[in-house]
Amino acid sequence: MKCLLIASESAEVLFYWTDPEFELNIQEQYGASQEDGENPPAFEDSINTLFAPIIISCSTMMDRLGDGYTSFSTENNHTYVLHQFDECLYIAVNGDGDEEEEDLKRKIYVMRKMIETLFGMVTLSSPLLRKELRPQDTEQRTRLWKHLQSLLQTYSHLREQDQSFLVEAVERLIHPTLCEQCIEFLERRLVQQINNSTERAGEEVLHAFILVHNKLLAFYSSRNASTLTSSDLLALIVMVQNMYPSNMDLEDSAPEDVDNTSGPDIFYTPEPSPSNRDSGTDGDSVSSGRYEESRHGGSSHVVSGTPVFQFVDPDIQMAEDSLQMLEAPPPDPATPSRVFLEVTLKEGCYPMMPHSMYCLPLWPGISLVLLTKIPNSNLAMSVYVFLEAFAKLEKRLSEGLEGSATRGQTSIQDLRNKLDKFIRVLGTADIQTSALQSVWTKFKDRAFTRGGLGFNKGLVPWCHSMKTQLCGVYKQCFITENTVGGGSPQRLSPILQDRALIMTQEKLIDWKDFLLVKKFPGLIHFIYIDRTAGQMIAPSLNITDRATSELGKGPLAQFIKGKIWGLVNTSRLYLQKGYSTVTLRDGDYFFCYFLWFENETGYKLEVKELPVLPEDSAPIGMLAWDYYRKLLRYYGKNHQGEVVKCFELLTVHLGVIPMEYIVQHCSQLARKLWEPSRIPLL
Repeated sequence: MKCLLIASESAEVLFYWTDPEFELNIQEQYGASQEDGENPPAFEDSINTLFAPIIISCSTMMDRLGDGYTSFSTENNHTYVLHQFDECLYIAVNGDGDEEEEDLKRKIYVMRKMIETLFGMVTLSSPLLRKELRPQDTEQRTRLWKHLQSLLQTYSHLREQDQSFLVEAVERLIHPTLCEQCIEFLERRLVQQINNSTERAGEEVLHAFILVHNKLLAFYSSRNASTLTSSDLLALIVMVQNMYPSNMDLEDSAPEDVDNTSGPDIFYTPEPSPSNRDSGTDGDSVSSGRYEESRHGGSSHVVSGTPVFQFVDPDIQMAEDSLQMLEAPPPDPATPSRVFLEVTLKEGCYPMMPHSMYCLPLWPGISLVLLTKIPNSNLAMSVYVFLEAFAKLEKRLSEGLEGSATRGQTSIQDLRNKLDKFIRVLGTADIQTSALQSVWTKFKDRAFTRGGLGFNKGLVPWCHSMKTQLCGVYKQCFITENTVGGGSPQRLSPILQDRALIMTQEKLIDWKDFLLVKKFPGLIHFIYIDRTAGQMIAPSLNITDRATSELGKGPLAQFIKGKIWGLVNTSRLYLQKGYSTVTLRDGDYFFCYFLWFENETGYKLEVKELPVLPEDSAPIGMLAWDYYRKLLRYYGKNHQGEVVKCFELLTVHLGVIPMEYIVQHCSQLARKLWEPSRIPLL
């Protein structure tokens, strides 16, 4: 019983997603009220009828009281969480008890993040965003909503099953030699050849990375590129997984394929699957999200005869993760996705800058992703600078600060000159500017009169209109009907993409990568997170009966998985209250959570009191809202001129282990894991 809805203030449905149970409940509720012989109402109409009173009530409260609902529960135990982004109201509902309020709030913020990634700065103009989310053409609207629904389902599945999306950090495959060689290959061969090619249609590859399911094997950024934020990278991984879902179950080998080798540390690697094996990339279901380090493709690596909690060697154990060559279906004609990502340059930070994303499937579960800069992307930077200027001016005028709005007369005049020049440049680029020119002319007539005395509250609506027109220009330049869930006509040639795919396959065909798993007596599981890089390391979790992970298989792994998910949620609650350390016992298990700061050399810095967050703050994480970036800025104020890094460690021990040993293990584990985290993947 789950639902997520986006609606306008006038109760117009802009997007909805429901699970089958919620949909059936709606159909039964509104279909039963029809007279005999009457057709049941369209499902969208039923959704609108159900939520309209809530939307109108919330809008009325905001208008009259300046305050609205954040959440409420009904008599039938349905939980509703609401959040207003500008003029769009997001409502998430749960009726089966599977999700708490915090989960629903997180889902809302992630949905907002995915929409920003797909529509960019159009999200800054509510009138334009409403038109984009609800196109007039029914087929186009259905296609867009299905794409957004699929993204939300993919994220929800990853959130439920995948450790990296649980803690919101990118998981890395750890094999220093392979990682370094792949980075060198991406830099010196792949990216260099593409950027030197005459078939790149003016595009430039800024980032290239290889994903094994959802794990990062190698990442390279060109010298001209900005750092790709962890939030953007996680959003891109959701999109890749949505395009090419990993079906782990189809990739499992039959039990008879596994040699009955005994011994606690012996790993078996079967032969590659036959070339005519079904690849599993066309399945309807999304990935289970498990990080199954012991197998990929059609083969299995099984640790045979190992008791679940037998720790025969406290040193490092290596679990093979084979990158075997499986026959993948031929790639579709090159159709990149338009995505909007944050760019940080020496001039400043520019959110939602346009890029093209190419996802090339190497084999089932293994993909090469290219992010390119498009030729006219500088226009987006100019649009953002003007939007920011008008937003600041609107804020000052709305607050009655007319004097401060005109105090910087030079900057106001500079804005006028630059915008005049910008509009002239747009005209030479065959971009429709008549509406922008008209509003800008009226703005100048009112603002620059009588020595600048036109700067008053009466100018606020014109600031708003200027922002809408600038977003309209941005939409013309970077968002077309086929860019969301489809592609852009301007792209790297298909031949160039095929060449990149083949080169990467040839590089990886004979390689096996390894997952580094560190074991200590009594340690059941751990998650180590470098929040500065936005990356994590953890042993695999496998919850099926057909395959084995470091936790065994089947019900036991499922039980431990539930404990780990609960620990992460609990640690976030305490982190929100300002706690950096949490230790608690749950039956036969002992859980620990630590957050700490280090300098660049690994020296642990003095613990500082963490800020306490209000209850209505965005969920702690990195995907929807980068809490840790703000935390590093907060802590770094007392360490000016010093690089400050943030780390987290979550551990699960057997409860019989003495407390002093658990603390010692955690300290040793953090030291051992620190060195691999310095591998230069990002």
